[in-house]
Amino acid sequence: MTLPSRLSVLSISLFIAACSHKLPPVQSGLQAPGAWQGQAAPVQQPLPQQDWWQQFSSVQLNQLIERAQRNSFDLAAATARVRQAQASAVIAGAPLLPEVTFGLDASRQRLLRGDGFEQLDASSSERTSTSFNTRLSAKYEIDFWGGNAAARDSAEQELGASRYDRQTVALTLLSGVANSYLQSLALAEQVRIARLNLANAQDVLRLVQTRYDSGSATALELAQQRSLVAGQARQVPLFEQQLQEARVTLAALLGEPVQQLPPTRESIGQVRWPEIGNGVPSDLLSRRPDIAAAEARLAAAQANVQVARAAMLPSLTLGADLGSGADTFAQILRSPYYTLTAGLAAPVFNNGRLSAERDKAQGRQDELLQNYRSSIVAGFADVEKALNSISGVDHQRQWQDEEVEQARTAFTLSESRYRAGAETLLTVLETQRTLYQAQDQQVQLRLARLQGSVALYKALGGGWQVPAPPLSGNDPPQ
Repeated sequence: MTLPSRLSVLSISLFIAACSHKLPPVQSGLQAPGAWQGQAAPVQQPLPQQDWWQQFSSVQLNQLIERAQRNSFDLAAATARVRQAQASAVIAGAPLLPEVTFGLDASRQRLLRGDGFEQLDASSSERTSTSFNTRLSAKYEIDFWGGNAAARDSAEQELGASRYDRQTVALTLLSGVANSYLQSLALAEQVRIARLNLANAQDVLRLVQTRYDSGSATALELAQQRSLVAGQARQVPLFEQQLQEARVTLAALLGEPVQQLPPTRESIGQVRWPEIGNGVPSDLLSRRPDIAAAEARLAAAQANVQVARAAMLPSLTLGADLGSGADTFAQILRSPYYTLTAGLAAPVFNNGRLSAERDKAQGRQDELLQNYRSSIVAGFADVEKALNSISGVDHQRQWQDEEVEQARTAFTLSESRYRAGAETLLTVLETQRTLYQAQDQQVQLRLARLQGSVALYKALGGGWQVPAPPLSGNDPPQ
């Protein structure tokens, strides 16, 4: 076979590898419901955008989110994992093209004594031997069975999964920052309410003390009010402790010590919750990065099955060397030569190792299929729970505001009547407790409503979408 014909065979082999197949799309086998529970149609509001946290109209929350994106160690680690996957994809795709190496060798041999022997270049007549040679080598395995292309496809799918994982880490981080910040605002409000109620209880205690000193109140009434004051006083350091813990948690999410966390400059009443469009359940498959990551890993496992099957079939390797050599460096290129090689290798006996590798890859594919299905169902559940939480809190808030207003009125009236001697202290004590509990519950419901919005944003993917498919089949997904 002449050199042009041999090179034509190599060209055809490269063309075969370049025309490798694309992976078929993976299917979960699950049917998405037509609408969310209790909703005949999706809420006619904009779907989440990637800057969803700005919809809460909180300047400080926006600043904290920006700091988390810049400083979070978890996000930096996820970014590093993406770089690792990018390198792995390049490594996996390398065998699809020939490997070319260049070598330049120099050798000097001198016989010290004796006549030498036939394996030596030096001899008794010419005790010093010098040689120089250069070589350009190419080696290529023809990918007849698509194993190398499947390995590349698997690595590219893993790269896509690592990118989706980074988006999941970012979404989890930012929703955690929002929740921790809202928690700290709620606790700061509870501290404020606890101090107000403590001041109210102390005012009543002074009134009871005056009446006791004048003989119009009993020692029992005085002890009861002192007990109430002690209970209210205990709440203040409790909420202050919980507030500090929330700030420590928030600072950790930002990747910095709590000493660097700025003081809170707004109240929970200033933060608004947005109206969020939820779309239809089928949209969720393309809007949640964790579902996309599970799908990409399933596609990678599907490709790995093909890699394992290809390993059970014969492989053909082609090689080509172009070289030259001489006894002096100046004449190194005056004696060129080429060498063409071909090698066929087929597995004969491996004690079931290759078939076991195939079975292992199929088992991994089955496992990831179940994980993919689980991710989809968990995504549906997350949205349903967030919607149910928002709906339930909204119904409670309608009555909680009324409860706080009436409790405040009842306490004011009971205190006035007690001052006038027309009411017992027991009534005053009861209205104080009722007012405090109603105010505390009001703050908790507002926090639950805000965190429900954060949960819905997270459940809907936080505005993320599956990127458009690459223009070329060989390009890794973005």
